[in-house]
Amino acid sequence: MSVSRPPEPAQSPEPAASRQGPDVPTLLVKIFGKDRPGITAGLFDTLAAYSVDVVDIEQVVTRGRIVLCALVTAPTADGTTEGELRATVHSWAESLKLQAEIISGTGDNRPRGVGRSHVTVLGHPLTAESTAAIAARITSTGGNIDRIFRLAKYPVTAVEFAVSGTGTAELRTALAPEAAGIGVDVAVVSAGLSRRAQRLVVMDVDSTLIQDEVIELFAAHAGCEAEVAEVTERAMRGELDFEQSLHARVALLAGLDVSVVDKVRSEVRLTPGARTLIRTLKRLGYQVGVVSGGFTQVTDDLRERLGLDFASANTLEVVDGKLTGRVTGDIVDRAGKARLLRSFAAEAGVPLAQTVAIGDGANDLDMLNTAGLGVAFNAKPVVREAAHTAVNVPFLDTVLYLLGITREEVEAADGLVE
Repeated sequence: MSVSRPPEPAQSPEPAASRQGPDVPTLLVKIFGKDRPGITAGLFDTLAAYSVDVVDIEQVVTRGRIVLCALVTAPTADGTTEGELRATVHSWAESLKLQAEIISGTGDNRPRGVGRSHVTVLGHPLTAESTAAIAARITSTGGNIDRIFRLAKYPVTAVEFAVSGTGTAELRTALAPEAAGIGVDVAVVSAGLSRRAQRLVVMDVDSTLIQDEVIELFAAHAGCEAEVAEVTERAMRGELDFEQSLHARVALLAGLDVSVVDKVRSEVRLTPGARTLIRTLKRLGYQVGVVSGGFTQVTDDLRERLGLDFASANTLEVVDGKLTGRVTGDIVDRAGKARLLRSFAAEAGVPLAQTVAIGDGANDLDMLNTAGLGVAFNAKPVVREAAHTAVNVPFLDTVLYLLGITREEVEAADGLVE
């Protein structure tokens, strides 16, 4: 009696991982020339005839010239050879007046070194000399530049280096003095998901969100502008205790009619790029707040005008329609700003590691150091030296580039219907 045997199972294809191991033969196919629609599709249609697997792809277009690199496994189709693939790719490229180069090897790219960072460089302009200096300094720390791409071409040129092989803190320490010496701004942040997960931005108001010092605007109406400005400057440099200087300056405003508040509000000038920064952040789902050693009489108005989520400042006391020369409530000073950042983060449900703080004065330092990323914006030297990073161009929206947001993304957001 014969017994029928079940059919043999069909031979499963070789797992992709086994065809892409470190010793598997691979080909680096490079195409370059004048860009036009269909080049990428055409190359891979050509390669498809040889049953290759795609290991890696990189493509960049600069001023209408394309460089397309495809790392693929060696041909596996029956009866085909690497030579045939080469001939076919070269023939296809020539038909489009492109150049092709094919390099044999094994495996994928070498593993990236431990430690990955994003280095954002802002130049106005960005010169070849400064770019060379930054690249050389990265190399001197043991870092390797894995990729470079442009984030923006205006109002500044912003480029980002993806760096591996060295620690973020070490890289920041090495690049800060180099950047200061050549006149560019450099920000170094750790790579990873947390960069795009920073969902709360809190900024100072005077000389950050706005171009003015609010107390000086009030002082101009009281006829004591020069005296107040001198005390303000000393306080911002860290030479005076903030609370003492605040009380001294506010005392000079005693007797001003409360109608001056509306005049000061109308005189406030937003920093270039402030509206763009806030509008873009809000569209991307961020929450935005301000903390100020200035006064709620102005910050409450800014909150309403700009759609801010949080705002806190000192409050000028008003009695019988006149400023008394005193403030009420808890003083928003250096420690108070850091405390408010923590409070805003808790209310927003955002970990401190995913917050960004922006400020310019010594009384912002605790807040800048409490945040996951502290940005010194056109700041005093003591602040620039202590903050995580510094921006020294007069456009507040350049902070977006430090978060990895490109100018094209900003413009795309602006094109959305509200």
